[in-house]
Amino acid sequence: VVLYGENLYDGVAESAIESIANADMLIVGGTSLAVYPAASFVRYFRGKYIVMINKSETEYDNNADLVIREKIGKVFAETMKSINRS
Repeated sequence: VVLYGENLYDGVAESAIESIANADMLIVGGTSLAVYPAASFVRYFRGKYIVMINKSETEYDNNADLVIREKIGKVFAETMKSINRS
């Protein structure tokens, strides 16, 4: 999580890129991917599946295996309800 105008601590960007590059699935939620440098991290993903959760369209939607157009809080709340019923 990076808040608008917030600086990254030393090593955070490199660690994020390494983790993203080695992940099998990438879930990107609650961002239009318009704020850099965080928006550029998606291009390092080499895994199998991308899931985009955002209210509005992003430039990576065409590359995603699943696109959910909803508030991320609502998606997570519904997911937790589903898990708790299991």
